[in-house]
Amino acid sequence: MAEILALVEARLRMALGEPDARAAVTFLGTDRIEVLRFLDAEAGLVRYATLGMSAQPMADPTAVLADPVKGPRAELVLSIRAGRADTDKVLRPLAVLAASPQVEGVIVAPGASLDVGDPLWPGAPFSSVLVAEPGGLVEDLDLDEPMDPVRFLPLLPMTSNEAAWKRVHGAEALEERWLVNGTDLRDPRRTSVRLD
Repeated sequence: MAEILALVEARLRMALGEPDARAAVTFLGTDRIEVLRFLDAEAGLVRYATLGMSAQPMADPTAVLADPVKGPRAELVLSIRAGRADTDKVLRPLAVLAASPQVEGVIVAPGASLDVGDPLWPGAPFSSVLVAEPGGLVEDLDLDEPMDPVRFLPLLPMTSNEAAWKRVHGAEALEERWLVNGTDLRDPRRTSVRLD
């Protein structure tokens, strides 16, 4: 486990640079989850990445026994425009989301919605996120067979209206709405996209 997390952290550093802050959260009955913060001053972005979710493979909740080696592995990455909101309070909600495979037995995959029930940070218009396709910002990390690669899944904050609309119409339709309307998904204070 420690070896996998060392490789994951190295991949994050290679893609995002040196983290300027990190926090750790441990939930009862789960492995420790860290959240690393990377400041991209050139792009005006702050990126948060989990470290610890990939230590164990995600197990099918219907399986009688969880395979300790095989199964999807992932970490979560959230990119937000810097300086527009107190987004550092997102550390705990991100750790909660990263612990959800261990706590709730869910498999986090592209197209899924994850909800923390409270604003992601103080005053945020979002309490949930859409899990996007990996591979753009941080490349998958291949592990020795028979382990699955670690995928770095981008998170796109959703307003409650967007989350409700996505449940009816699907992730692809919501992403299309965002694209057509030129929605800045990194704006921590953005309003809901037009859904009529």
